[in-house]
Amino acid sequence: MSAEFIFRFDEPIICTAIHNGHQVSKLVEENLAISAEDRLREEDPFTEYFTKISNNRIIALKSRFEFDLNRSRDKAIYQKPEDAWGLVTRKREYTQEEKDIVLQGYDDFYRRVELNVQEMIDIYGKCFVWDIHSYNHHRLGSDQPFDSEELNPEIILGTSNLTEEWFPLVAEIQEVLLEQNYFGRKIDARINVKFPGGYFPRWLNNEFQGKVCCIALEFKKTFMDEWTSVFYPDVMKRLRELLMTTKGSITKYLLKV
Repeated sequence: MSAEFIFRFDEPIICTAIHNGHQVSKLVEENLAISAEDRLREEDPFTEYFTKISNNRIIALKSRFEFDLNRSRDKAIYQKPEDAWGLVTRKREYTQEEKDIVLQGYDDFYRRVELNVQEMIDIYGKCFVWDIHSYNHHRLGSDQPFDSEELNPEIILGTSNLTEEWFPLVAEIQEVLLEQNYFGRKIDARINVKFPGGYFPRWLNNEFQGKVCCIALEFKKTFMDEWTSVFYPDVMKRLRELLMTTKGSITKYLLKV
């Protein structure tokens, strides 16, 4: 099973964590040339926690190093270092038969997403999807300086392929986030800095154009130590509370348009 699908259909909001997974199948594990620790650093651990603002959730169980759900099918398997930030991930390239076996999980994921999103649209007419991710900002090493704060905001809203009808909602979501108290200050929340969104939100926004608004949300990994995977509960809790404050604006917008 590539992902866990939890749906109550009690509101037109879905939260996803498609890079949360760490599991790999035996076929993939035997061919991996990257350690579990290095894999975890490039995955999005704990992002499942943020999806809990909704009763409609999709949580990836498989690692992005088995197949990357945020890339098109033909690019979903990392084969060469240039596919994965210069990392050597495979001992050898897969045969076509092996690729087909691995990608069954990818195909199953997208089939199930389509069914659940369509059911949401059948009920509400429109729906909103938070595509929740996290990103590293301490890449030089655990004993080295953090990356520039100027270039790495705490929250990035990625609006890849959204049509103009959704732009007012994006602006309102950003404003709501900026209005919140984040440990005595405003949080740095910007739009389309570094990560405008990957294949998954583009696919949703294309497949259900006018019916779905999917925004990619990147949390800078201030809520954890990238190198030890120790998480900071108070930061995680506050970030989830901030995300929760956007639900009122989202629901109101969906119901009025």
